[in-house]
Amino acid sequence: MSIVVWDGKTIAADRQATCAGMRSETTKICKIRRKDETAILAWTGGQHAGLLLAKWWEAGAADEFWPDCQHHENRWSRLIVARKDYVEFYEQEPIALPVTALFMAWGSGRDYAMGAMAMGASATEAVEIANRFDIDCGLGIDIFDLGELDVR
Repeated sequence: MSIVVWDGKTIAADRQATCAGMRSETTKICKIRRKDETAILAWTGGQHAGLLLAKWWEAGAADEFWPDCQHHENRWSRLIVARKDYVEFYEQEPIALPVTALFMAWGSGRDYAMGAMAMGASATEAVEIANRFDIDCGLGIDIFDLGELDVR
C-alpha cells in the first residue's frame, strides 16, 4: 500500500511496500517524459499494477492497452498523473478523473494526510504524518516540485 499526496505545488509519496506482512523500501513515484509532455506519475496499491499503469501511460495511454489487472476486484492500483498545471488519476477504467480540489491524498493514510493538509500542512508534511500513524506507510518520502515541470 502507499500514500500519495498533492498540495497544489508538490506531489509526495512514501517509500514503503507491504507484502505478506513484510515491509520493503521502494519508490512509487517517477518523472516520465513522453513525446508530447512530461508528468510525475505515482501510484497506490500493488507495486506490480502501479508499474504496469506507468508503462501504459508512458506508451500513450491507449484504452485498448489498459492493464488486465485493473479489472480485478482486489488487485487494482490507482495511477496519479501530475502536471505543472493540473492533476488527474485513473482507477479501474482508463478514464482520467480530474482533481478539482485544492489538495488531495490517495491510498493508505489518506485520512491522516487530508486532515494534516486541512490544517495547513504541505504534501511532504502530510506524508510524514501518514508515515507516523498508518502501518502501511513509511520508509521515507519521495518528493517532486511540479513547478519544475515544463509545460507543453
